[in-house]
Amino acid sequence: MYRPNMVSVGTIVWLSSELMFFAALFAMYFTVRSVSGGEWPPKPIELEVPYSAVFTVILVLSSVTCQMGVFAAERGRVRRIAGVGAFWKWGMREWFVLTFIMGLTFVIGQGNEYINRNTFTPTTNGYGSVYYITTGFHGLHVCGGLIAFLIVLARSYYGRFTPEKATSSIVVSYYWHFVDVVWIGLYSVIYLIQ
Repeated sequence: MYRPNMVSVGTIVWLSSELMFFAALFAMYFTVRSVSGGEWPPKPIELEVPYSAVFTVILVLSSVTCQMGVFAAERGRVRRIAGVGAFWKWGMREWFVLTFIMGLTFVIGQGNEYINRNTFTPTTNGYGSVYYITTGFHGLHVCGGLIAFLIVLARSYYGRFTPEKATSSIVVSYYWHFVDVVWIGLYSVIYLIQ
């Protein structure tokens, strides 16, 4: 009889709790929006939608590269079997390194938006508070995913690549896909539905 992998089940249960956390952040956002009255976001706040769209696309595409790494790990291909240019023969390491770079690019882009591009702070008004809280917690979760990728990559360099190590790459992908889906929701609510 088939028994599901307990690490995968545990990860899914944990991600359910993370889903509740982000649901609370969405509830906070909509509550503050409903009681603020007037324009949303309030003037003079103007978000740079094209700038943030570039980094959103990078983050969403990183889910594709992450999944390609999982497919390679499931085949037992931990490293590439051809030249770097032959991406279709990449292993888990190459795909996960690319995913890490894309995730790091997103975090750097978000940090630059916070520091150099936004004309408001968390203390400007209610909008500033909910913007920085929701996007900030998401950014922390992306950083957690980046650390997880580094751990999986480091583990792939010692000993043989076992099914347990492949499972590690799979559960990290669950987390990464979750973080991406949450960002699509946050991006839609914060940047597109105004």
